[in-house]
Amino acid sequence: MLFNSLQFVVFFPIVIILYFSLPYKYRWILLLVASYYFYMCWKVDYIVLIIISTLIDYICSNKMSRIKKKPQRKKWLLLSLFTNLGILFGFKYFNFFSENIQNIFNHYNVFYEMPFFDVLLPVGISFYTFQTLSYTIDVYNNKTPAQKHLGIFAVYVSFFPQLVAGPIERSNHLLPQFFQKHDINYERIKSGLQKMLWGFFKKIVIADNLAILVDSVYNNVENYSGLALILATIFFTFQIYCDFSGYSDIAIGTARVMGFELRENFKRPYFSKSIREFWQRWHITLSTWFRDYVYIPLGGNRTIKWKWHYNILITFLVSGLWHGANWTFVIWGALHGTYLVTALILSNPKKIMSSFLKKQNTFLNKFSDVAITFILVSFAWIFFRANNIEDALYIINHLFISSNDIFNLNEISIQFRGIGVFQEDIVKCILLILILIIYSLFERSGNVWNKLENQPKWLRWMVYYILVFGILFVAPHSNVNNFIYFQF
Repeated sequence: MLFNSLQFVVFFPIVIILYFSLPYKYRWILLLVASYYFYMCWKVDYIVLIIISTLIDYICSNKMSRIKKKPQRKKWLLLSLFTNLGILFGFKYFNFFSENIQNIFNHYNVFYEMPFFDVLLPVGISFYTFQTLSYTIDVYNNKTPAQKHLGIFAVYVSFFPQLVAGPIERSNHLLPQFFQKHDINYERIKSGLQKMLWGFFKKIVIADNLAILVDSVYNNVENYSGLALILATIFFTFQIYCDFSGYSDIAIGTARVMGFELRENFKRPYFSKSIREFWQRWHITLSTWFRDYVYIPLGGNRTIKWKWHYNILITFLVSGLWHGANWTFVIWGALHGTYLVTALILSNPKKIMSSFLKKQNTFLNKFSDVAITFILVSFAWIFFRANNIEDALYIINHLFISSNDIFNLNEISIQFRGIGVFQEDIVKCILLILILIIYSLFERSGNVWNKLENQPKWLRWMVYYILVFGILFVAPHSNVNNFIYFQF
């Protein structure tokens, strides 16, 4: 079931009505049934994986809670890790590694056929696997108590707003909320619906319109060059943000309507003045997960310099691989790791330069930092979006190659005309990006919706009508587009 589907439009109000109609002690049952149904709408069989993961982690965590000696506790931790990572590897990475091993065999003329699994990747497997892993690791380290109520724990694992694409919640934040009594609260419901509305607008209107041009270019890169490639890359930079942050907003808003607060996942990442700051603003729940469960266990920055840099690179390589079983994602992660290590190496010269520039023009200094960070992030997105490494290299080699003037809009119009994309469509996409930027600028000084509440009633409702109008009439309705992060 997609958030941007008619099925969800029917499903969500029914769940809300039933949720607030039931006595408190029975609500977890409704949430569990609704969450399982929500997931089974994609493929019924794969609910078994969630149930297995839930039962294993429940048993292991409770076993660890009754054992004081770490060596004995570690056995149950390893069982949890082996089960969860084993399932993840089997469905997501087995064919990737088999293919690469097969290529090595072929290179050395070794005649051995590697096995391949013809299975569909379960939706959201990377997200709920990481959520359960963090729970068992925290129980092992005595950072959170083991949950005794199997039903509540099952709801924590499968909670439908954030099951498929996050935010990745920690047990000490989300689990206690399932024991709280949530009454109907008008202000909270309104806040949740506002969050959902903006999320739908970002996904359905902005991201899906940008996707038309982006997909046409990145799925047929050899037909384009120059401005078309540059524009498609910039458009994808905003598409993936609107697509994923739109999902997060809908998830947060959906949960808020029922009384649950999920963690924010994005904080205006494209206004970051460095790559380090970017990762403090982009997919925050995942970046903090890798920080706490990969980077710090490796040693973090509390070690010699070369080891510190090594820890950063390893963390981002693993992060890249987490996103997908493809070398393009690994390179994307490696690029971001290299960005951070390079920034650390050049930190002293940069401080001197920044100190000088601040004396000259503070705004110019900040703007240049934001612009450079945006360019670096956009460049890395090429590998993230490209279908393969060959396509990514083609794009990079042809970014500034064109038969005519590279910035000639007539040329790009001719290139896109064959797929039904005209100059007015490109202008529409640019205007939608400007709306996003304006919203983000207002958001810098506080919650936009709280500010809107202080405005006249006619202005508030005009904004609501504009967003709804955009969703109904400006969004492309040829097909319902999946959220990008569903593939992870």
